[in-house]
Amino acid sequence: MAGRVTLQDIADELGLSRNTVSKAINNTGILADTTRDRVLRKAKEMGYKQFSYLQFREDAVTDLDTFAQTSFSAPAAGKKEIAVLSSGFIGSSHFATTMLDRFQHDLSELGYSISMYRVMQEEIENLCLPKSCDLDHIAGIMCIELFHADYCRMLCGLDIPLLMVDGPVSIFEGPFQADQLLMDNQTQLFAFLREMKKRGKSKVGYIGDIHHCQSFYERYSAVRQCADLLGLDNSWNIAEVAIAASGNSYIKHVEDSLSALASLPDVFICANDFVALDTMNLLRKMNLSVPEDVWLCGFDDSPESRIMSPRLTSIHIHSQIMGQAAVNLLCSRIHSPYINYRTVYTETDLIYRESTGD
Repeated sequence: MAGRVTLQDIADELGLSRNTVSKAINNTGILADTTRDRVLRKAKEMGYKQFSYLQFREDAVTDLDTFAQTSFSAPAAGKKEIAVLSSGFIGSSHFATTMLDRFQHDLSELGYSISMYRVMQEEIENLCLPKSCDLDHIAGIMCIELFHADYCRMLCGLDIPLLMVDGPVSIFEGPFQADQLLMDNQTQLFAFLREMKKRGKSKVGYIGDIHHCQSFYERYSAVRQCADLLGLDNSWNIAEVAIAASGNSYIKHVEDSLSALASLPDVFICANDFVALDTMNLLRKMNLSVPEDVWLCGFDDSPESRIMSPRLTSIHIHSQIMGQAAVNLLCSRIHSPYINYRTVYTETDLIYRESTGD
């Protein structure tokens, strides 16, 4: 095709809108996988070169996978390291463990290596990088569970491609000059609460600190919005953990809040599986049981959710898909540093178990 291929050219060839083609090329908004693949194939066929993002898919045809892997340039000389920063310990139960396996595998195919750095509290307070972190060799940075807003803003100011996996709550802190990767924190919670209404469960509550991170806040917001839309009573939220003000630990705060309730809801949705496990133990301490006295739903589908008793209804995170998305977001930022900042959500699945009577 003569001349420079545009998004409108691709749209005209496929009989789609320019907006749909833009979503497929840049992986923004909601789009069916079949439509995305169709657009990417046509873009390749027509010689379109301005890819800022191209999703790796295990079920895609070989030539499309090959095209995706060669769409990013090789690392610049001396800039072959991707730094992974975290303020906590990422254990085997953490969703990021599997994500990092895929992240490292796909980056190595592209010529990069990764280095893990644990950011200590002193470094967070002083807004400085770990001492062994050499910016002269770093092509990009990925943060996992770094929730201190000022520290994240310091990283944004380094002029190095930055990806935040989850992050501080943006509605409280304002936008960050970085790409962000999250799991879908809304769709399956809506599906869960619709099912609860069908089962006659009209009283719902949320447990989890909305100030902790963006994903906790989004899960809380999803519960509030869905309860309002479905006409459910959402009067049992334990959504702020004011540890600094009260001097109490997180567990003590939740225990005091549960004890202060005049009655229990039909269902508690917890910010993640570990909050659900803590809640289950506190309810037992109060001589209450799950699911007889109250139903529980967690989030993450951690290994613990499948071995606790009763087994926990939870929302599964596709960690390998997150790893793929992380590679594409970070490499596209390295390749094209001036594209708009993006927030990408990966799909989740609802898993019913005994904690909701299943």
